[in-house]
Amino acid sequence: MSVSITALYAGLLALLFIALAARISLLRRKHRVGIGSGGNQELALAVRVHANTAEHVPLALILLLIAELQGLSGWSLHLAGSALFLGRVLHAVGLGSSAGLSAGRFLGTALTWTVILVLGGMLIVHSVFA
Repeated sequence: MSVSITALYAGLLALLFIALAARISLLRRKHRVGIGSGGNQELALAVRVHANTAEHVPLALILLLIAELQGLSGWSLHLAGSALFLGRVLHAVGLGSSAGLSAGRFLGTALTWTVILVLGGMLIVHSVFA
């Protein structure tokens, strides 16, 4: 069975993850910080954005993969994958620009959590009633 839908979003999210890591590397060089944030707020935010992505994306992709393997509809998988990707981009932009509240951070978190909750719920329903 092909898992091309999950592969698409895993690939996009991998590129985002590397872009976030590269931003940290550039900021470390700019501020001459080898590890941690060196007390620099901009670097600390970049580290948190990257870590938050590392914390949420693996579970979401596992759920997306299981949903695809279970035969859930392509449109629902694309909806979940695109919402996840958009959510991570919004979160990165929102948190990357301000440690306080921001629309991007809020919407990104909301989209990410919604994708995880909906996919989890769909898998439970599919498992019980399939």
